[in-house]
Amino acid sequence: MNPESVTQTVIVLLAATLVASVAGWARFGRTIWPPIALALLAGAALLAAVSEELATSGRATMTAVVVLAGLAAVVGGGPLTTRVFEAVDAAEGPEGTDPTPIESAGDVLRGGAWIGGLERAAVFASLASGTPEGVAIVLAIKGLGRYAELQTRAGTGAAERFIIGTFTSVLWAAACAGSVALVLR
Repeated sequence: MNPESVTQTVIVLLAATLVASVAGWARFGRTIWPPIALALLAGAALLAAVSEELATSGRATMTAVVVLAGLAAVVGGGPLTTRVFEAVDAAEGPEGTDPTPIESAGDVLRGGAWIGGLERAAVFASLASGTPEGVAIVLAIKGLGRYAELQTRAGTGAAERFIIGTFTSVLWAAACAGSVALVLR
């Protein structure tokens, strides 16, 4: 394949990642769409990584790659994190029993979806712009902002939910930024 075709395919895969990420927010899509978004992002990154040359000289092309990957980072992390929480909650106990501490913690940590979206935007922007130090600042602000809440809720599963959600969210944003880095190489 020529460099233009490879680059267009990467852009299509990133656009599909964004569509799958948006679909993951639908109640019926929470189970199927986050893994599909993850597979599409992996496909885009893999294609960019193994290609000898990409057509990245055009401003419009690079803008499309950065915008699509950035939007996918912000939008896709929420459904993926929810999917990870569902897997953790399912492992905690059989369905129909009282909520586990990790399930109950969702009621304690209010605003998590908004905080997570802002966190992913900042992590993506930091990594995509080549300033990874920004990730440390974002995580420090998030940790300090939740510290008092986590201290008063010891034993409720809130700290575990905070850590799982943060790791999932940051890893997703880093993967999206990584796809941009692979295209730019």
